[in-house]
This record gives sequence, C-alpha cells and structure tokens, in this order.
Amino acid sequence: MPEFDYSRLRRFPDVEAPNLQAWDATDELLVQHALDAGVPGAEIAVIGDEYGAITLALADAGLHGIRVHQDLVTGRRALANNVAEFGLGTSSFAAHELDANLLSGARLVLLQLPKTLAALDEIADAVARWAAPDAVLVAGGRVKHMTLTQNDVLARHFGAVQPQRAARKSRLLVASDPLRDREKPLPAPETTTHVISRDGSGFSPGEFVLCAYGGAFAGSKLDIGTRVLLDAMGSGALRASQGAGVRVIDLGCGTGALAAAFALQHPDAVVIATDRSAAAVRSARATMVANGLADRVEVTLDDAGSELPDAGADLILLNPPFHLGASVHEGAGRRLIQAAARLLRPGGEVWTVFNSHLDHRRALTRDVGPTEQVVRTPKFTVTRSIRRG
Repeated sequence: MPEFDYSRLRRFPDVEAPNLQAWDATDELLVQHALDAGVPGAEIAVIGDEYGAITLALADAGLHGIRVHQDLVTGRRALANNVAEFGLGTSSFAAHELDANLLSGARLVLLQLPKTLAALDEIADAVARWAAPDAVLVAGGRVKHMTLTQNDVLARHFGAVQPQRAARKSRLLVASDPLRDREKPLPAPETTTHVISRDGSGFSPGEFVLCAYGGAFAGSKLDIGTRVLLDAMGSGALRASQGAGVRVIDLGCGTGALAAAFALQHPDAVVIATDRSAAAVRSARATMVANGLADRVEVTLDDAGSELPDAGADLILLNPPFHLGASVHEGAGRRLIQAAARLLRPGGEVWTVFNSHLDHRRALTRDVGPTEQVVRTPKFTVTRSIRRG
C-alpha cells in the first residue's frame, strides 16, 4: 500500500501561507501508532485533528467507522474539503462533539495535545468516563510545547502514563488504565464574576459572570484587550448603539464577554455572538445563562460569520486573535476584518481592539471604511470604523 501523501492536505478555509502546513510529525506518529496497534476503525476516536491528517491517513489505510472531534469549524470544513481532494468519501468516519457518542466503546483515542491544561483535563476526564474500560489514550505534541505538567494532568484520570521516545521533534504520551468514576459529576464550567463599572465609564452593567469550559481562550478571565475595548466603548461616542432593535454581532466572541456586557447595557438590542470554536460557543452559551441572557443573545458556531446575512449588522464588536495555533500570524484577524466589512450595513460601525504593533488599522480602512483611533494604551489600540456605502 502506498504511503499517505500528507503534502496534499490543505488548511482551507483556514488561513494558508507558505509557513503554515496542514499536518506535522505528531500526526504521522499518531497514525503509525494506531496502525501498529491493529485496533479496528470503529474502536478508534480522534480528537484535535486540526485539518484531518490523522483521520484521512487512517481512512486511506482502510480503516472504517472512525469517530472524530474537531473543535474549530475551519478544521471541520477543511476535513470535508480534504476528503473530496483524496476521493475517500465520508463513510470512513463520523464527526461528533466531545461527548459519550464520540467515545463510547473506543479502545484507542488519538489526541493532538491541546494548548491549555484545562482543555487536556476536560478531554482526559471524558475519555476515562466514556471510553472502553481498557481504553488507551495516546496524546502527541511537539516537544518544544510539552511540559511535565501534562503528564500530571493525564495521571489524574489514568493509572499509567508512559512518555515515548521523541522522534522528529515530536513525542507521544501513552495513558492506560482509565480511572473510571461514572458517579462523578460532569465538569462544570469555570466561572468568574467581573466588575467593569469604572469612574467616568458609561458602559457599565456592573457585575457580570464569565463561564469557560476547558478549551476556551483565556478561561473565565476577562482578557486585557476585551477590558480595554469595554472601557473605550464607555467613553466613546457609540452612535450605532442608539435606538431600539439595534443589531449587534460579537464576532469571534470567545466566552461571550463583549456580547454579554453589551446586552446587559442595551436591553433592546438584538445581539448575536459567534465563534468558530465549539468550546468557545459552549462557554458563551453558559455565560448567557449565568447572566439571564439566554433568551436575548443568540450564540452560533460559525466561521467568521459565514452563515449570517450580508449588511445585516449595525454594530460589530471585534477582538481578533493574532495567533494561528502556535504561530503568531495576522491572517486570522484579517479574515474577521473582511467578515466585518461584509456583515455591516453602510454607515454601521465596527469597534476593534488589537495589539498596537499590528497593522490592523490599515486593513480596517481598506476593507471597512474610515477608521479612527479611539484609545491607545502601551499594548492595545481601539479603533472605530464606519462602513462606507
């Protein structure tokens, strides 16, 4: 059987660039471990397969019935695109959320290590809780990003954790003997109460609660950029917020801080919070419930608002990421700026906060319209852009 050609994999619709590829050596090590183990495809679950490299390589080797969970919508769409490129069809695997349907009866779980320990703890708990009693979790990552604390997290949920020899700057951790406790409550989201009321700020609902499940960026903390944007919106002339029925989108909402704060301050607004991360969306929905906003704020899983109508928003709140995985890259932010331009009505506003060293103001002026600086701190810049007609 010819070897799987990883070089044909693409990241699309995620950002593509010469220094960004759709697989790494960890994917290949995980695939080889699975093939050597000889476990049937129907007893394999794959978690964190960013663009489908693991799933498709196993399908190409003849395995069927693989279950896969990808957090990002872009990854899910990239997998579908790569399936078409390789002509494999979708019968070899089935997509799931991180739940019992993904893991029930699974004897081998392949995991690309997540960026945070909280996400790893949540995944390890799910595997120990729902997978087969003799399940083995094989977690892999790039050596430069791995820590001994990851071993400790796995040891909370498995009786044995064995690091493997590093190869090609990647390493596998093999966790076996799951410590099953079906009576243990499901992990609840981390919650933190924040006070954003400050002297001189008109954008102050007072206290609100942020909720976060394991994979959500910044956990339940209010990240610095979001706080800067909230303060700026309180002191700035936010014309687009005036009037009943104003349509607002928190684009790339994360745990939903901006959407929740705005909805509390503007009870007549129609607010949508959207993110490409399933963990973020799950967290944002919990945030809305915690703040009594579940019936007022719609939270959607989507890639850059692709399923929302053009020119339908009066106001967009934007705190774009500047990382793609472990790489610092402006591409993710630029995609959201372009999405904001599509989603805003003529004359609508986008309020953006970004690291001051980034050239987002030029991109906002080009793609959205006239852009002014509202606030600049030593680290962050807040701008207001008006959608040109």
